[in-house]
Amino acid sequence: MSRVGPAVSERDRLRQAVSAQPQDFIAWVMLADAELDHGDAEAGLRAAQRALNLRPRHPEALARLGRSHWLSGQHVQAAQALSEAAAQAPQHPGIALWLGHALEDAGEAEAAAQAYEHAYRLMPGEPMFAAHLLNWRRKLCDWRDLDTLSAQVRRAVREGHGVVEPFAFLSEDASANEQLACARQRAQAIAAVIRPLPLAPRAAEDAPLRLGFLSNGFGAHPTGLLTVAFFEALQVQEAVSTHLFALTPDDGGPIRQRLTAATQLHDVAGQSHARIAQAIRDQRIDVLYDLRGWGGGGTPEVLAMRPAPVQVNWLAYPGTSGAPWIDYVLADRFALPDTLVPSYSETVAYLPGAFQPSDTRRSIDTPPSREACGLPATGVVFACFNNSYKLNPRSVSRMLDVLANVDGSVLWLLSGPGRADERLRAAAQARGIDPARLVFMRKLPHAEYVARYRHVDLFLDTHPYNAHTTASDALWAGCAVLTCPGMTFAARVAGSLNHHLGLGDMNVPDDATFVATAIRLGRDADARAALRTRLQTAITHAPLFDMPRFAEGFAGIARRMADRHRKGLPPAPLD
Repeated sequence: MSRVGPAVSERDRLRQAVSAQPQDFIAWVMLADAELDHGDAEAGLRAAQRALNLRPRHPEALARLGRSHWLSGQHVQAAQALSEAAAQAPQHPGIALWLGHALEDAGEAEAAAQAYEHAYRLMPGEPMFAAHLLNWRRKLCDWRDLDTLSAQVRRAVREGHGVVEPFAFLSEDASANEQLACARQRAQAIAAVIRPLPLAPRAAEDAPLRLGFLSNGFGAHPTGLLTVAFFEALQVQEAVSTHLFALTPDDGGPIRQRLTAATQLHDVAGQSHARIAQAIRDQRIDVLYDLRGWGGGGTPEVLAMRPAPVQVNWLAYPGTSGAPWIDYVLADRFALPDTLVPSYSETVAYLPGAFQPSDTRRSIDTPPSREACGLPATGVVFACFNNSYKLNPRSVSRMLDVLANVDGSVLWLLSGPGRADERLRAAAQARGIDPARLVFMRKLPHAEYVARYRHVDLFLDTHPYNAHTTASDALWAGCAVLTCPGMTFAARVAGSLNHHLGLGDMNVPDDATFVATAIRLGRDADARAALRTRLQTAITHAPLFDMPRFAEGFAGIARRMADRHRKGLPPAPLD
């Protein structure tokens, strides 16, 4: 029998309460919360507006109005409403926290940091507030109190106090067991308020295989970029139909067009969790892949409703879901070795090769000149185009060690939010390195960005959160990636790609070897040329970029997952 969670019955009770007493301000505020918690932005907005009609400009009602706008993707309006609420209730930590979210998404990076810091100062013992401040300071390369904040967050996870976002926790130098504890706590909070759908009828053993994929990345997004050629190759698999459930609207770009042509794409953007889950159930999906997991913009609540009989964590979230509604994690033996299996709540299914697909139709254009890119006319170019939150003190320190020992070299980075670039230049200057040797590239359309790898001699990876899609881009463009694989999935993705290309020597054991290897290559043009030649040969011959082969292996594992369920068998390890 399906369990009814307290928040579902509470929402029904609140709807009845406001119907019986439409002048009850508190009930409208609470109903707005309940609707928003269930992903219904429109219903949340209506409830917030009714509350505002009763008490104009009340901070609690304005906060729910802001949350409604935020959930609808109207981030500027959200920031305006929450700013007004915060001005009227400056000692309210929850409003300050939501203001931080809205300012972050509205592009007000430094103001968001101030809001998060204010929330934390109001409740310094609350792990959730510490975690949001820590995460945003990482994005801004503001390394003040990082160790103290990180220790507080990790202690809270170990002790089971507070719910920390698992995606942000991947940036902490935590163990796989700690990541499992973090994910489980987040999953338990969702499970407590979600009502699953009734069990789906079991499909016949000989029925065609219906695969579903749920994501907010079906467009110009890392997920879309990685999967589009795979979905195109999957079309030729016999008796397999592929359904994408897109949480974001059509961006009109070429990736979305290719995805639409290769699959049956269902636009569920802006819909409530229950409606999305029912849309998946209506398509009679056998195996549903969560292509967002605990990353921002995902809908774990939909997966918690159990719209499909078999549900899989794959690709976008590089760690365990910790969720009882996820049956399998799809991986490869390098990214998720046997030693990590006990730290996963899911049953592990291994693909024959690498777990990560790639768009093998990406063209590598001729980039602008070095000078037009802001690079010097000569000298070695090291690069790291990872997002700024991965550029922690440890990773930046070893990059600066390399610069200090390779004359005339520069480090090319992706420009970060707010004053992140300025702070990184200050870190270089503090090490006695000319800040001008750090060159920043603004975010560009994908083809323009990938073309710039033509100017890069070596990609320097980060730790503990590796390059993932970025590593795939670099390798496909002919730029070798130097990485130091760690002891979590997130720390082993770049290493997995190197391994499956036959470039295992670019996976080094420690920071000292990382720095020494980069210096050696930086000083030896012949060695760099030989490495580039090896990489070009591997791109042509290694299975990493063979999407028909990848699709065949993927479909085989999917069939085995579905077959077990159709026979009434529980999930089992698959190889």
